[in-house]
Amino acid sequence: MSFTSIAFLCFLMLGLLVYYLVPGKWQWMVLLAASWVFYYSAGWHGFLYLAFTTISTYSAGLLLGKLNKARSQLPPEQKKAGAEGIKRKKKWVVACTLCLNFGLLFVVKYYNFTAEALHLPLPSLNLLVPLGLSFYMFQSIGYVIDCYRGKYEPQRNLAKFSLFTSFFPQLIQGPISRYHELGPQLLRPHKFQADNLKYGIQLAMWGYLKKMIADRAAVPVNTIFGDLEAYGGAFVAIAVAFYCIQLYCDFSGGIDIAIGAAQMFGIEVTPNFRRPVFATTLTDFWRRWHITLGTWMKDYVFYPMSLSKPLGKVGKFTRRKLGGKLGKVIPTSIATFTVYFIIGIWHGANFRYIFFGFWNGIIITGSFLLSGPLIALRNLLHIQENSLVHRWIGRARTMLIVFMGRYITRAPRLLVAFSLLWKTVSTPCLYQLRDGTFMTLGLKALDYWVIGIGCIVILTLEWFQEQGTPIRKTLEKKSVFVQWLCIFLPLLILLVMHILGGEYISSEFIYKQF
Repeated sequence: MSFTSIAFLCFLMLGLLVYYLVPGKWQWMVLLAASWVFYYSAGWHGFLYLAFTTISTYSAGLLLGKLNKARSQLPPEQKKAGAEGIKRKKKWVVACTLCLNFGLLFVVKYYNFTAEALHLPLPSLNLLVPLGLSFYMFQSIGYVIDCYRGKYEPQRNLAKFSLFTSFFPQLIQGPISRYHELGPQLLRPHKFQADNLKYGIQLAMWGYLKKMIADRAAVPVNTIFGDLEAYGGAFVAIAVAFYCIQLYCDFSGGIDIAIGAAQMFGIEVTPNFRRPVFATTLTDFWRRWHITLGTWMKDYVFYPMSLSKPLGKVGKFTRRKLGGKLGKVIPTSIATFTVYFIIGIWHGANFRYIFFGFWNGIIITGSFLLSGPLIALRNLLHIQENSLVHRWIGRARTMLIVFMGRYITRAPRLLVAFSLLWKTVSTPCLYQLRDGTFMTLGLKALDYWVIGIGCIVILTLEWFQEQGTPIRKTLEKKSVFVQWLCIFLPLLILLVMHILGGEYISSEFIYKQF
């Protein structure tokens, strides 16, 4: 059941109606039933994977809760020895849970790729990747690790925990929520509030408008990448630029719909984007893009690795042998490369995704190593760190790096990405920009206007937000008519563009496959 389907809109309206009609103590049951129906509609096979992850992480949470309780009840004379024994048991519980779930993820997504890459004589498996597998698995594993750390008491009701793992607005493409932020909200009664409905619809409509832009931007991307020999380097660069627009509007639009749908039920979901176009460094970009995945990696991979004993020993050795900055950066770089390797392979079983992860790791590590010379150059040019010039240079540099990275993720293969980068600078074929080729890419002039104006509107609103202007609070000061106009105007635009779009067909969300 796609977010862009009429079936989903009917499903959402029916769910809201039932949710607010039943007593508050039963509302979570309505959400659970709706979530199961939503996911089951994609096929019963995927539902089995969801059930496996839910039951395994729920059981691990209970075991960890019992071990935490046993540790707190140890008599003083057994505190040290007993705590060490319990800690070992807790590590085994977490390790087994990780192996079970990530083992399942490996078999489903990476088994065939690994066998082919290593030339292993293994039979291939024709397994369909269930919707949102890595999203709900990461969310559930985060819950287990938090239980290990004693951050909160585990949920003892399996049905209530199932709602956390399967909450339908964020099930397919995130955000990746934490239990202490989302879990209590799902179980609390929520009275109907017009503001929740109004703001939820506004955000969802904004998401649908972004999706409309993304689907139109996808047309020239698919046309050019479908016949790369027919286009020069300039049009390859144009295709990558359209792909940047498609990817951002598609993913952030889907997240807006998810967060808006959740808000209609009175539930606040963690934001997943914070104006990445205005990032001044690549590190800053990843703090703004897919925020919940980045914070998940930081809390459950980067910091545990950086603070681990093995990397501590590596740090001491490198500082002793290499000294200074280089000795300090190597342990951090190992953790950084591990994180971006995981982020890369998370996107798909392909060497181009692995290289994409290393590409980001190389740039971020290199930026840290070159920070001294860059500061000296900035001082030489008399550019202040907080100046407007410095910020815009940083933004332009970051967007160029991101743009080059999109060659890697959009090309069918890694070697093709390198050849396309070379083609862009070596044979641009600029004559194609003025010979009418634009109108052979599958879009009408109206579609180009929609993409252009849409991008201007998005960038303008995000620019005001970047300057600290609260769009929603500003809107609250307007009349009720203006507030509801902001809902119906996007809806009218969507309807008009659907009628004028002719053969235009809405596509699935890109991150749905991850």
